[in-house]
This record gives sequence, C-alpha cells and structure tokens, in this order.
Amino acid sequence: MDFEAARARLIEHLSSEIRDERVLAAMARIPRERFVPPEEQGLAYEDIPLPIGLDQTISQPFIVALMTEALELTGSEKVLEVGTGSGY
Repeated sequence: MDFEAARARLIEHLSSEIRDERVLAAMARIPRERFVPPEEQGLAYEDIPLPIGLDQTISQPFIVALMTEALELTGSEKVLEVGTGSGY
C-alpha cells in the first residue's frame, strides 16, 4: 500500500473543514500506520477510528484535527494529550 499517497488523500479530505494549515501539516508528517496494529494498517488513512487492542481505539483523524485546531495555538506552546492510548 502507498501510505504516502493515502495520507495525502486524507489531508485533502480534512482540509475541507480544517483551516489551520499547521494542523494539516503536522498530520501530513505523522505516519498514522505506525500507531495501529499490522492488520489495521490498510485502513490507517480512512477517516475512522481504528481498534488498537484492549478495547481501545485510535481516534478518527477528523476528531484529532478538530480538537487540535480548537486549541487556537499561536506556535509557542507545547501540547501533551493525555490518554490517547496509541500515542498518535
């Protein structure tokens, strides 16, 4: 699977509602397939939550982008999201 192309398609999809280019750029840099089990990697760039084991999920990419954009960061902050489960 061409993860890079799939990631680009996801970012294009998200850009219809997410306006902060920094959020989109950050999501374009992070390889989501590394945060899901091998059997889910083919779905890594679908805009859906995915199971990561122990009844946990990795959040839907749109929700991650929306929450990050809602912070209205200026660029000097450091952010730690606690409870992501996967690290993504």
